[in-house]
Amino acid sequence: MSYLKRIVCLANSRKYSERCVAGLEVEGTQLSNWVRPVSSLPLGELGLSERKLEDNSDPALLDILEVPMLEPRPLGCQTENHLIDHNGTWARVGQFPRQQLLRYCKSPNPLWINGYSSTRGLNDRIPEEQVETLPSSLVLVEPQQLRIEIRLEAAKLRVRAEFCLEGQKYKLGVTDPAVEGHSFSRPEGLHAYKKRAVACISIGEPFNGYCYKIVASIIPL
Repeated sequence: MSYLKRIVCLANSRKYSERCVAGLEVEGTQLSNWVRPVSSLPLGELGLSERKLEDNSDPALLDILEVPMLEPRPLGCQTENHLIDHNGTWARVGQFPRQQLLRYCKSPNPLWINGYSSTRGLNDRIPEEQVETLPSSLVLVEPQQLRIEIRLEAAKLRVRAEFCLEGQKYKLGVTDPAVEGHSFSRPEGLHAYKKRAVACISIGEPFNGYCYKIVASIIPL
């Protein structure tokens, strides 16, 4: 039987050629648990036809959405996953005030598990066998000393976010389409992010023995 989840959209990020949507559930006047709507595809990515709203628009950050679901569909540490009802329609029912996001930020130290870095990243990945022990895969943080790195790698521009949390330094890949789009028009290098912001950090699916920490969105305040 289908059920509705009302969430504040905190990520509509790139996932392969499609998207990954995630947000905090609205309960009364508060936000509570993370919810990640997923499709029936093996990795759960959402095409536009699966996530579009009643007016055919794409969910935007801070939209309050009502999403019809069929059942919880946890996958490893992605305990927040719920399978969408493919016959249902998503609805936008409001907007969440961005200044209230700070109330829901965490200050993890470390960010899940540190000490494992890719060639270009820093504290950006976790061995697959250790990820299985984690209770969640999403967190909202206020990154400190945030900078955006743009580099050409293997003939393709890549965007990473460099920041600190509780004195620990990170450099994670960015999958926020708006941040990527803005970055691609700038020269290569490190660029200070001049606004105060919050970021939704996610753990992706296993890849070559690791799961990567991803900046799924950056939301200026």
